[in-house]
Amino acid sequence: MILCYILLYDCLFLLENDQNIPVLCLRREGISRFREVFSIVARDVNILGGISILVLSSCALCTRVASAAAHKLSNGVCVETQKGTTNTGLNRMLQVYVSFASGRGESVSLPATSTVRDLKILAHNCLRQGFLRLVKGDGSVLPNSIITLLDAGIQDGEHLTVVVQQVKVSASTKAFAVWCYKGDGIVTWGNPSHGGDSSAVQDRLKNVKQIQATCTAFAAILADGSVVAWGDPDYGCDCSAFQDQLRNVREIQAASAAFAAILADGSVITWGCLGADNFANQTRPRQIQATGGAFAAILADGSVVAWGDPNCGGDCSVVQDRLKNVKQIQATCAAFAAILADGSVVTWGSRGFGGKSSVVQDQLRNVQRIQTTGGAFAAILADGSVVSCGDPTKGGNSSAVGELRNVQDVQATSYAFAATLADGSVVTWGDLSRGGDNSDVQDQIQGL
Repeated sequence: MILCYILLYDCLFLLENDQNIPVLCLRREGISRFREVFSIVARDVNILGGISILVLSSCALCTRVASAAAHKLSNGVCVETQKGTTNTGLNRMLQVYVSFASGRGESVSLPATSTVRDLKILAHNCLRQGFLRLVKGDGSVLPNSIITLLDAGIQDGEHLTVVVQQVKVSASTKAFAVWCYKGDGIVTWGNPSHGGDSSAVQDRLKNVKQIQATCTAFAAILADGSVVAWGDPDYGCDCSAFQDQLRNVREIQAASAAFAAILADGSVITWGCLGADNFANQTRPRQIQATGGAFAAILADGSVVAWGDPNCGGDCSVVQDRLKNVKQIQATCAAFAAILADGSVVTWGSRGFGGKSSVVQDQLRNVQRIQTTGGAFAAILADGSVVSCGDPTKGGNSSAVGELRNVQDVQATSYAFAATLADGSVVTWGDLSRGGDNSDVQDQIQGL
């Protein structure tokens, strides 16, 4: 194997013969400078994190590139072959062993001036496992940062334990955010105006505990209880007016255009299109749920407070006297459903989205849990039956599939439900284009 390491100003290049395919790795900011100096046209370009990979045409070209770099830039070159190693001393090599707790691992070699992030990417490629946390022998965790291995205290021959982190994904309507609990940074992509570009706040997104999203903005709770938001200012990105109050935040919920944060003292701060409809209560809210334009909170005494757009459930005054001993709240796009301690259900909000349940009120007894689509509720009763209400085109009417008995679970898409029965069958109803018809795959389901 031929390895050529070229230190080009602040950019590190790695040439490697992997399965007879020469590979040149350089940091993204070095691509244009590299092309200008060597006028090289690559066969392919792939970008992974902060590293770009250029596949060149031959091993001979790799050698010529290394020689040209050393000659033209006088910044040194380290060439390692099976016959021996030549090192100018400007970029000392470190041998690091990375392994899982099981003992399976790999030994990797890279320049001491490489960053911790470079080491993580190399470990990722060698172990074929992403979202890694590297732990030193003393139990300290290496940050996912651009500090060098030398500055991180990594010694030649160091043994690092690899811990796989659970990856989490949050989404607005046109962008994604990928992160790990208490990880050192996040990755976003998609429409920049919908939160796909987090570069303005990237340096603050450390030790993230939770991320929620409106239609076009994201909000993250950090380990210290502060909040960082990005995306569309009109849809929750701009929380500057409440930044001093957003301390010791323990939970965030999102409507389509606003966020609500529960603080440790029980107060709630709301920002976004719903305006500053905030409330403070010494009895800490047990749960906050959101429709597209409103919030509802269960207080410690079992009562409910709602605020936001009345057409989306922001006004529960009509049913306020019935909202006592509330155990759980679920929401469609524009209505809420509360399960009371006695198993009954109270709904409010837009009639067409499940806010009016009077037609099935007598059937809503001994309700165990509720699942929702964008416009309907499906309640699972203690006897295994299901009662649905709301927009029939969005799953609000299950009569077409007959009486549902022995239901084990119900899941939902935006406009359709799927119920798993005790006999292993799956029954669906709602919008046919959203999963409401599974007739074409019934034989496959039965064959599982």
